[in-house]
Amino acid sequence: MPEADRLQQLTAFAAQAGVSFQDLSLLDQALTHSSFTHENPGLAAGDNERLEYLGDAILGFLVAEWLYARYPSATEGELTRLRVYIVRGETLAAIGRQCALGRYLLMGRGEAANGGQDREANLAGAVEALTGAMYLDGGMEQTRRFVQRLLETHTEQIEDQRTRKDPKTYLQEYTQSAMQITPAYAIVQESGPQHRRTFQAQVLVNGVVWGTGTGSSKQAAEQGAARAAIRDRSL
Repeated sequence: MPEADRLQQLTAFAAQAGVSFQDLSLLDQALTHSSFTHENPGLAAGDNERLEYLGDAILGFLVAEWLYARYPSATEGELTRLRVYIVRGETLAAIGRQCALGRYLLMGRGEAANGGQDREANLAGAVEALTGAMYLDGGMEQTRRFVQRLLETHTEQIEDQRTRKDPKTYLQEYTQSAMQITPAYAIVQESGPQHRRTFQAQVLVNGVVWGTGTGSSKQAAEQGAARAAIRDRSL
């Protein structure tokens, strides 16, 4: 069983993420990077790599199931493309950031010093490990509810993939067709520590701000700005 301070962290994470664990040692293992066990062989029951293996398979099934039910007219190829997009490292890392997973990840000093708590591979692996731990702790139905809740928060991005056009491409095609103008993008603000920057972007059409977006990269912020413009102007 984890020590008292770690138990408090795990309880706080579970409350924040809206998950419930009967066995907190499973959650602890899911949030323990292999670098921590290498540096502290006697302080952890194990790292999250085996749980990551299990969670990868369960997550793939639950995502496929969700897509199959949500898009009854989609072809096999379309469903496969969407599943690949959702379970790729970049998307899972974004989900991990949404859950503030990095704040609770145990890792070695060297890995932490190099920005490991926001590293895409670490966050994506932790999401998979968390899925595996949740399955072992509470079964498939609890895990299904958790995964579906996460997917519902990313429906805009999934819809972007389904249409095969990202927001910037869609907006540019619209403005060039309707106005013979190409949108311009500007990064107007940067904040946060160097290893976890947040960017704010604006999209301007003919010098007028049409939308503002934020993201963990300049590209993500620009996509957010384009998405806001499309939404706000019902394009």
